Amino acid sequence: FVDQDYDPGGKGYHALQSRIAIGSGELLGKGLYGGTQSQLKFLPEGHTDFVFAVFAEEWGFMGVLVLLALFVGLIWLSLEIASKAKDQLGALLAAGIVAMLCFCVVVNIGMTAGMFPIVGIPLPLVSYGGSATIMTMAALGLLLNVKRKRLSLFY
Repeated sequence: FVDQDYDPGGKGYHALQSRIAIGSGELLGKGLYGGTQSQLKFLPEGHTDFVFAVFAEEWGFMGVLVLLALFVGLIWLSLEIASKAKDQLGALLAAGIVAMLCFCVVVNIGMTAGMFPIVGIPLPLVSYGGSATIMTMAALGLLLNVKRKRLSLFY
């Protein structure tokens, strides 16, 4: 985890290829399906856990800024829903969903950038996956329910 470049067992291969993919995207990226690390299969599991590295390689730094702005907007709106909830249960539920989303985003981006150890946490709403996608959609549905209860006249 500390220095994957000098691992004699090759356990740092994913992290090294991920950092290469992120760095090779430069400012504007290589274009859709133009990334060498992802398209030539140097970066394994590019559609699930390492989708941020693929995105950074193909869309570049500007695309990453747009993606991060979208996540910040989602988290901001979720915090607004939590702060304006009618009851304490809704507020705590919305705050927990915000914490889950923040945790998943920070850990996945930190993992692909080499700041955190590699774990199997996908990037919410971007990674291909089964159970994590279902849980994210269910959490966002609960969040929208908290907002709906705030706006409705009758329970």
